[in-house]
Amino acid sequence: MLELALRLRRADFELELDWRAASRAVALFGPSGCGKTTTLLAIAGLRRPQSGRIVLDGRVLFDAAAGIDLPPVARRLGVVFQDSRLFPHLNVRDNLLFGRLARGGGAASFDAVVHLLSLGALLARRPRQLSGGEARRVALGRALLADPQALLLDEPLTGLHREARDELLRYLRALRAEVDLPLILVSHQPEEVAALAQQVLLLNDGRASAVLDLAAFRSRFAAPAAD
Repeated sequence: MLELALRLRRADFELELDWRAASRAVALFGPSGCGKTTTLLAIAGLRRPQSGRIVLDGRVLFDAAAGIDLPPVARRLGVVFQDSRLFPHLNVRDNLLFGRLARGGGAASFDAVVHLLSLGALLARRPRQLSGGEARRVALGRALLADPQALLLDEPLTGLHREARDELLRYLRALRAEVDLPLILVSHQPEEVAALAQQVLLLNDGRASAVLDLAAFRSRFAAPAAD
């Protein structure tokens, strides 16, 4: 599903990976500063590696040797950042529809996404009127309505209080069960990885330190099994 062979240097940090994952739900796991988000940004086309190749679900997104570097819009990826990045001047409905309008429509039904993420009561609100968990659900809905070919989630639970984290995790698990999209998750939280991923790449100081299946990850990091 995901092929990463890349080298990316920034100031005093160097990321160097060579990994192939067959699973449709993978996680990049490790401490802060290890290269997780940099890897995600490279997949999304927001950071350009100096060399290498990125292939997702059979599509070549980047190949330095072949001169291929698809721009972010052409990669058709739904990226959800931990700060949500909603448009403050738009209400929830218009934020949700922004990606669809930019790409000329998509297969996902607006009503189905609103129902899946329980956003119906929030459609008239502005981002400043949302809680952190609500804002991330809106950002997730916007990504789905842009008709992505994969979802990229950057620390989706970070910064939320426990109740909001548990609620958003339930929505993410429902999404994984109902929407057939490749998922790439960046996280430093074992319970989040255990609930959403099938295969885990452990990162440390810009390098892969291990590749684990879910059972091995849970055993090593004492993460609870998902229901």
